[in-house]
Amino acid sequence: MVTPVADAEARTVTRDAFRALMGSHPSGVAVITTADERGTPHGFTCTALCSVSLDPPQLLVCASTSGSTLPVLVARGAFVVNLLHGDGRRAAEAFAGPAADRFRTVPWRPAPATGLPALAEDAHALAECRVSRLVPAGDHTVVIGEVLRTETPDPASGAAPLLYGRRRYATWPG
Repeated sequence: MVTPVADAEARTVTRDAFRALMGSHPSGVAVITTADERGTPHGFTCTALCSVSLDPPQLLVCASTSGSTLPVLVARGAFVVNLLHGDGRRAAEAFAGPAADRFRTVPWRPAPATGLPALAEDAHALAECRVSRLVPAGDHTVVIGEVLRTETPDPASGAAPLLYGRRRYATWPG
């Protein structure tokens, strides 16, 4: 038998306690990039990312509703998921804060399918996506993207993924 949880019981976890919980679970690090109608690039660091469907290929990212990139991403209707490798920490840090000149410090090139920024020097894999659905979720929006094109590493390349957990970066053990 299922016992219902009262609203008061469900709201006892503080923001700090929840952040500590999620910080205890290391995850891969990505930078989500897009561009506005003038071609000005925008992006943010993201650890809230996962696959949704194989057929059609879809993934999701979670974007802060207070961030500057989400409105641009929604207007453009497309984005690139740049999965960072161990040497991509500079990109993770540059895109984690409100720095206006992120794209001056991190090299990028236009991705082949969308023309959106791809962080080729800092990413070991990428996915070019078209927005297929937006789902408001608290202070974030879940962005579901249809994957249009991918670039994945040659396993022999040795590009180990960048991880983040417990408020520090690490590289996948090789």
